[in-house]
This record gives sequence, structure tokens and C-alpha cells, in this order.
Amino acid sequence: MLVDTHCHLADPAYEADRDAVLARAGTAGLGHIVAIGETPERAEAAVALARSTPGISASAGLHPHDARHWSEDRARWLEAAATWSEVVAIGETGLDYHYDFSPRDIQRTAFEAQMDLAARSGRPAIIHAREADDDVLSVLRNHPRTTAILHSYSSGPDLCRGAIALGHYLSWSGMITFRNWTHDALIREVPRDRLLVETDGPYLAPVPMRGKRNEPAYVKHTAERLAQVMGWTPEECAARTAANAVRVFGSRINDSRLTAHVSRLTPNDSI
Repeated sequence: MLVDTHCHLADPAYEADRDAVLARAGTAGLGHIVAIGETPERAEAAVALARSTPGISASAGLHPHDARHWSEDRARWLEAAATWSEVVAIGETGLDYHYDFSPRDIQRTAFEAQMDLAARSGRPAIIHAREADDDVLSVLRNHPRTTAILHSYSSGPDLCRGAIALGHYLSWSGMITFRNWTHDALIREVPRDRLLVETDGPYLAPVPMRGKRNEPAYVKHTAERLAQVMGWTPEECAARTAANAVRVFGSRINDSRLTAHVSRLTPNDSI
């Protein structure tokens, strides 16, 4: 069973046919989807999906694009959201110096606060990093009690290696299927028990679906490519990345089919 560890399932792009999207995900063999709540509105919608639909969990956070809206009220809201059982991670948070939609100092303030909350709530933090490798790594080092997932990884080797040294996870999206992807060797540096797969839907549809709206069913193409890079079978890749997802998100991924699947793995299968 595959786990899509990062999909913006509450995005309006899925509004017209979300039930069909979820049906195709089941047919494709997905065992779980983490629906990302990158703003309070999206987080509450993701939590509603998780409450109504088996096999979905949610995150809650404030994206660096929206960090300019960080306030005491947002911080209090997020403190409350972190107590909801459906919320398995804090974020998507991080730093984005490419678009700079929010001032960099405010991005960092919101990022640091969410990293601290992740540690206090016992949840991982989902990190967005774009053209900010040094500062992201600095924040990771400032929060040694927080487990991070660097999602849709496309940053450089220094951040990758620094994150590995700190015990964090790296998640790979459809970008690894693109013709211009040249970082297979970097993927192979990541320990086998730190690898995850995601869609980042509705964005970054993998080959052969590139140009279409991305959706959870398409994570199988990313997993097949990751398997090729790692020298695994697709089945082995699905098993390993699912086990890693259960490890990082913990028992809050409450899906009996997935946990039963992972429990059948031998210790050597899950590392």
C-alpha cells in the first residue's frame, strides 16, 4: 500500500470531483493520504475530510507564502488545532525566498514558532524550502526535538545532508520523474528509513501525467521512479515508504488496512 504524505486535498481544484479522486486513489492501491492544511481555512477543510473519510489524515500550519498573516490569534488557533486527533503534522511551514510573498523575517518567525509547536505536540513538521537552504538548516538545528519532513525535495546537497544528520525525513514528488531531474545520486544518499513519497497535488503531476492536475492515484508513478533509483521493486518501494510514513506520523495514521500491511513487514523490510 502506498501513502501519499502530502496532498492539498482540500484545494478547490478537487471540489468538483473529490469523491472520484478518492475512488481512483483506492483503485491505485493507496493506504493513506495526508491532506495538507497550509492555512487555517484549508486545515479546517482537511480535518473535515479526515473526519468523514477513512484513510485520510490532516496537517495544520501556515505556509511561508502566508506568513505575513502570522499573529497571536493565528498562533492560538494553531495551538488548538494541534490537539485535534485528525492532525498528524504541523505545517506546511518553512521558508520561500524565491517568491518572497511574505517578508523573510516574518517567514522565519512563523517557521520557528511552528517548529516549536511541533516538538511540544509530538508531531512532525512539514517543511517547504525554496532558495533558502542555509536558513532552513539553521532553523532545523535550532529545534533538535522536532522531527521534520522536507517535502517535495528539490534543494541542494548541503540541506539534504544536514537534514539526514539531524534525523529528518525527505519526501519526493513527481519532480523526480521529470526529464530535467538530475539528482538521483542525492536520493541514494538518504537512509532507506527516511524516504517518503508524495504528490503535492494538485501540483507537480508526474510523468506520464505531467500537465494534468495531480491527484493521489498518481503517486504510484513517483514511487515507481523512486524504486528504479533505489534498485527496488515497486512493491518493495511501497512497503518501505509506507512503513516510513507510519514511523514518522505514528499511531495517528488510523487506518487498519495500512497498519495491518505494515505489521506484516519483517524488521529488515522496514529499514
